Amino acid sequence: MNNNVNVKPDKKYVLLRLWNYLYHYKWNLLLVFILSLLSNVLALIGPKLAGDAIDAIGIVPGQVQFNKVFIYIFFMLIFYILSSCLLYILSVVMIKLSRKVTYKMRKDLFDKLTTLPVGFFDKTQTGEIVSRISYDIDTVNASLSHDLLQVSTSAITVIGSLIMMIIISPLMVTIFLLTIPCSILFTKYMTKKVRPLYRKRSANLGELNGYAEEVISGQKTIKAYHQEESIIERFEKRNNNAVEAYFKADYYGSTTGPGVNFINNLSLSLVSVFGALLFLFGKITPGNLSSFVLYSRKFSGPINEMANIISELQSALAAAVRMFKMIDEVPEPADSIDAKALNNVEGNVEFKNVDFGYVPNKQIIKNLNLKVQQGGLIAIVGPTGAGKTTIINLLMRFYDPQNGYIYVDDNDIMKITRKSLRRAYTMVLQDTWLFTGTIFENIAYVKKDATLEEVIGVCKVAKIHSFITQLPNGYNTVINEDGMNISKGQKQMLTIARAMLVDSKMLIFDEATSNVDTRTEQQIQEAMIQLMQGKTCFVIAHRLSTVKNADIILVVKDGHIIEQGKHDELLQKNGFYTGLFNSQYE
Repeated sequence: MNNNVNVKPDKKYVLLRLWNYLYHYKWNLLLVFILSLLSNVLALIGPKLAGDAIDAIGIVPGQVQFNKVFIYIFFMLIFYILSSCLLYILSVVMIKLSRKVTYKMRKDLFDKLTTLPVGFFDKTQTGEIVSRISYDIDTVNASLSHDLLQVSTSAITVIGSLIMMIIISPLMVTIFLLTIPCSILFTKYMTKKVRPLYRKRSANLGELNGYAEEVISGQKTIKAYHQEESIIERFEKRNNNAVEAYFKADYYGSTTGPGVNFINNLSLSLVSVFGALLFLFGKITPGNLSSFVLYSRKFSGPINEMANIISELQSALAAAVRMFKMIDEVPEPADSIDAKALNNVEGNVEFKNVDFGYVPNKQIIKNLNLKVQQGGLIAIVGPTGAGKTTIINLLMRFYDPQNGYIYVDDNDIMKITRKSLRRAYTMVLQDTWLFTGTIFENIAYVKKDATLEEVIGVCKVAKIHSFITQLPNGYNTVINEDGMNISKGQKQMLTIARAMLVDSKMLIFDEATSNVDTRTEQQIQEAMIQLMQGKTCFVIAHRLSTVKNADIILVVKDGHIIEQGKHDELLQKNGFYTGLFNSQYE
């Protein structure tokens, strides 16, 4: 699985992707265009009416045409009021449009996460993922709701102002033939310089968020080992990198606006001087000169505003690249065309000449052969890194073997749909996962139509019913922040009760009793005996006392099964298993 998908960081490519999201709501987009056009056209009429009012006043005392002046002022006021109202409606519509687009972006990104293989999450920090779902999409949203509106209105204003200036005085428009290219070249230069800085800023922020998430989740360990100062030093380094990236991006981005503003002010000065000369030679009236100056301000103002928001657009584009990169991640491979659903599961499992490694040229499982009969209890033991959990990952098709075959009821799992294969198993992991909700909701999570009676039944079997009833709200007690208001052992027992609610023919326990005390462990084992009846069970255990009753114990070392047999048989061999077992009592 390639974790670094080659997403084109090209600006046109990213803008096209963003446009596709906008076009999904084309009728809203059409309404935005119509409102923008009307509001700007009405606003562009104002300067012409102001010029006509000035000409109606005249330059000779006693020749003022008051009726015309008041009519021009009245209509100018009406047009400006209508333009403002339409602009307000436009802003509301644009905010609603950006909300819809943002919702779809976040949904697409989150939906994509559910299709990605386990390997992606093994290699990517949680904080980095959260940063893209929250910060990056919010950055794009801010740009869509504000910057896009600004660009659309500015474009109409610039074109409309240019047309009006050509109508009034084509000769004076030639001034902009000098200043506009200067603005464009300067903006293009700064854009090229700023764009990589914003990409670096987004990347550094994602790294900072990932580190912060790790530190927050490991506070107990940090305090237990008095590593606060070390953590602060590491945070300072990442924080400084993020701040420096922010500073450089904002510093160079902020220089664009003043630079363009200077060029625009220069053009306004030239317009004033050249217009005064034309007036002296009788080539332009005072009213038209006033209108031209107002239109020149409307013409240059949006260009200046565009330069001011160019940094925000660059930030949004950098965030969009990171977002699209995750959306374009390679999903979990689709089931083969001839894949079929696994029905009427019996629970026979076989590994045949299986080789596997998480990275090329580094195999963890080597030529693994294993045959498990229906209803068997298989314990997998061995030192850390021997490949115990890897075997479970292969069973569930979280990863696929490079060589060899795995069969369930004589069916090659490569030709079975992943959904039906994973439904055939019930899995309890060492790392418990509970969400914010009631105890009932957490246990019933695996079965949508589970009743309270069913939940109470499995809790009684798991020996936690009495504990739950002693809580203030019983089964309606809310577990907060991943179960932080209950002990680890209680959390583990809740996940075991959850597993009991699923009626599957195969069970997987990855060190499921590691977080409970000896007495509780015995109680759980008694409950497991009832749960395991007639089911094929795979148990990964470091605490070997938990696997004494297994039908077969597989001793894994360096990816090979070096010993197998019952507990007593393996002890009599006085081999590797005996050393593992005795080491726990030394």
